[in-house]
Formats: sequence, C-alpha cells, structure tokens
Amino acid sequence: MTKITYIAFDGTKFDVEAENGSTVMENAIRNAVPGIEAECGGACACATCHVYVDEAFAAIVGQPQVMEEDMLDFAFDVRPTSRLSCQIKVRDELDGLVVQIPERQG
Repeated sequence: MTKITYIAFDGTKFDVEAENGSTVMENAIRNAVPGIEAECGGACACATCHVYVDEAFAAIVGQPQVMEEDMLDFAFDVRPTSRLSCQIKVRDELDGLVVQIPERQG
C-alpha cells in the first residue's frame, strides 16, 4: 500500500493507505477527504478534484497530459504543481505523496 497525505485548505491532514492502480481522487473519495468533489467521477471532464502536488513529488508524478491541461483551465488558483487527482495513478514510487487541496474547486 502507498501512503498519501491530503492537506485540506484549513491545514487538516488526512493520511490514507492507497492501493496501487487506483487514483489519488478515488482514495480521497473513499476516505471522505473534504474538498475533493470529483463531479465527473474521474473522467477528466471537470476540474473538481484539483490538487497541488508537493514539490518533492512533482517530477515523480509528472506533467499533465493535454486533456488534463485543458481541464485545469477551469480550476481555481492553478499553480505550477497543479494536477487533477483523477489523473494521478497510485504506484510504489508515490509512497509518501503529499497533496494540498485548494480553497475551492473549479
């Protein structure tokens, strides 16, 4: 299992044990992490699962694909490490991943 830490806008931390092959968004929903709305259910058709990837993991997570970049145009307060959590697949290399949730979703 891969550990992911979600940090809500108010600073509350949620530590989750995630199964490889799932997504960061799916694990947030399963564990009732506040701030991840996931209105499209993970189809990369909205920007309601927007997160900021911790700098230490930015290179490991990688850059968004074109479709994700298009959806990020609808996100609130996009930053260089912004990603849609539905597009981040959990894998061993992401153990210890930290993501911050923005003040609001797009």
